[in-house]
Amino acid sequence: MPSAETRNVTASHRAWIEVDLGAVARNARALIACARKPLLPMVKADAYGLGLLPIVRALEPLDPWGYGVATVVEGEQLRASGIQRPILITSPTTPTEFGRIIASRLTPSHGDAAAIGSWLAAGGTDWHLAIDTGMHRAGVRWDEIASVADAVRKSPPTGAHTHFHSSELDNGTMQQQTQRFRDAVAALPAAPALLHTENSGAIVRTSPSPWSLVRPGVFLYGVGSGAKLQPEPVVQFFAQIVDIHDLNVGDSVSYDATWTATKSTRVATLSVGYADGYRRSLGNVGSVLIGGRRAKIVGTVTMDMTMVDVTDIPCARGDLATMIGKDGNEQITAEDVATACGLSPYEILTGLNARAPRVYR
Repeated sequence: MPSAETRNVTASHRAWIEVDLGAVARNARALIACARKPLLPMVKADAYGLGLLPIVRALEPLDPWGYGVATVVEGEQLRASGIQRPILITSPTTPTEFGRIIASRLTPSHGDAAAIGSWLAAGGTDWHLAIDTGMHRAGVRWDEIASVADAVRKSPPTGAHTHFHSSELDNGTMQQQTQRFRDAVAALPAAPALLHTENSGAIVRTSPSPWSLVRPGVFLYGVGSGAKLQPEPVVQFFAQIVDIHDLNVGDSVSYDATWTATKSTRVATLSVGYADGYRRSLGNVGSVLIGGRRAKIVGTVTMDMTMVDVTDIPCARGDLATMIGKDGNEQITAEDVATACGLSPYEILTGLNARAPRVYR
């Protein structure tokens, strides 16, 4: 249920997302203790949908090395808010963006000789070398370091990084990618001062880290699993009951009549839908919590409303439903929601629409 301090704030909201900034900070501290290296928190995509600036302000007292973003705009937003730490753009950028990158003192990632040369010609200095060790998404291949050797001599990178494609799987690929990264760094004219490879899954599995920095992402926001470390929940998603209907046998619910009552059924309508980031594919498969009990979603989730079976759950208009979070002894996590609709928990968090306001505590 919502925290006491947010009840008055949320009284007029149809649906809202509560973000526990204290839990974010505690998750970060747990990773620092585990990795024993400074953090480079990934705050891209509006801090995984939870709010870039509030999340960064919660992390600032922990003295992170810097912050990781995916776009120039995200870096500019951090600079405009007064953040002075290094800001690393982990995705490739184009020469048309180099002027803005330099103006905002951002650090780009480059992975080919042409980009490095253009960066040097634009007057850029600080940059990191992206090394592809198997993700095949961005960066110079680990076995083609010779292709950037001359460019690296002319403009030495201050850091180098790679990205694991299966850090949560025990299939040997993370070890393989690590060795490829070591080989690639050894093949450079000189090793950069800062080396980093580990995302959330890798930090939990391999710590203490052998590198300069670690790059946590989704673990900070309450998602992740591992024998060594579990994150605290960060997100709770609430909606109000705005209508209740008594259905007879044969009555259907929502678009395309995908659910039909086989007995007398009481259905509550919740003030949340896929325009708020609550996925349409949860229809007939997901559930919510009302009064500490699970209520199954019936029919298709619509743009603004979701219907649930409350036949055996006492409730009334104005009562709250928990879409993600804890109510009594029951809990629905972002992972639970993702599993129900066949998505990744990353998609669930980053897909939470801004129409559902964030309430921070």
